[in-house]
Amino acid sequence: MSVISPEVAAGWEVYVDDAPVSLSARGDLVAVAGAGGSVRMLDAAMGAEIGALELPGGALRAELSSTAANLAVTGPTAYALWRRTDERTLVRESGAWASSATWTEGERVAVASGRCAVVFDADGGELWRTAAAASTVTDLAWLRQGRRLTVAAYGAVHGHEKHTAQPVVTYPYVGSHLALAVASTGKWICSGNQDASIHIWRTRDGSELTMSGYPEKVSRLAFDDTGRWLAADGAADVTVWDFSGQGPAGTAPRQLRCHERITALAWRPGPAGHLASGGHDGTVALWYATAGQPGNRLRPVRVLDEVTSPVAALAWAGPHLLITAHRDGRVRAYGLPSRTAL
Repeated sequence: MSVISPEVAAGWEVYVDDAPVSLSARGDLVAVAGAGGSVRMLDAAMGAEIGALELPGGALRAELSSTAANLAVTGPTAYALWRRTDERTLVRESGAWASSATWTEGERVAVASGRCAVVFDADGGELWRTAAAASTVTDLAWLRQGRRLTVAAYGAVHGHEKHTAQPVVTYPYVGSHLALAVASTGKWICSGNQDASIHIWRTRDGSELTMSGYPEKVSRLAFDDTGRWLAADGAADVTVWDFSGQGPAGTAPRQLRCHERITALAWRPGPAGHLASGGHDGTVALWYATAGQPGNRLRPVRVLDEVTSPVAALAWAGPHLLITAHRDGRVRAYGLPSRTAL
């Protein structure tokens, strides 16, 4: 596929003194979480550090709220909530595995903590928590503009309405869920699984579908903003499934070939179908991921960051700025001035 102008513009570059494991970008802020527990908040335009915290026991994921006013950080033994206005940090050393956190538009956050999900307001006050699942909660997502919390744990995905400790709906699946993705339309819930499959539930009627045959476990799933396209790892190719109409049953995915092993996926905000992927080989690839016909194998529009250090995370700071992080601590911004070109 030909390269389309304008050229991607390399912006700022900084190094953090920890191995990055997660990026989150919202508004004018970028959060970089390191494996050792250091978290740096950077100005998205210039890369300057504007805040920091330390999470005891290490970090797994950082999640900024939609307005960039608040940050949640999770780790193997603790989680933390950071408030931007006064840089107040609330650290809770629960001793339980805290895999993920997810914010609603109304600035409430759900944090996985052991076998429960705990919901807080923006000031860190606990609002409610779910009843204990059968095993450790592995991922979380909000449905219906924050009216329902979806919780993944071994054996099932549970749906909780606001303030309901017991689930109001359960989607069973015998297996270990590694990643959860919900469509912005509210129609679909998908889990990536240890058994090298993607399992899908239609929320309207609970009907389900399993897409198996991946050579490796599926640990990264991401819907685009439209809720139509789902990108997944689990193979040398990124697979992109079409959820329009009746969904992907009986169809073939687009296949994106660039990396020997996929380490990061991030859709560009908006409806254009632009995807960034990162690999263990250090490359970042940009794609027209929804081009062509089902079953097509696509090539990247362009490749960035041809370095040896693996890509740890990717995030879009709005539609025009892509943030990349490598395991060696390098964090870099790239500018894409057009919504329609890569």
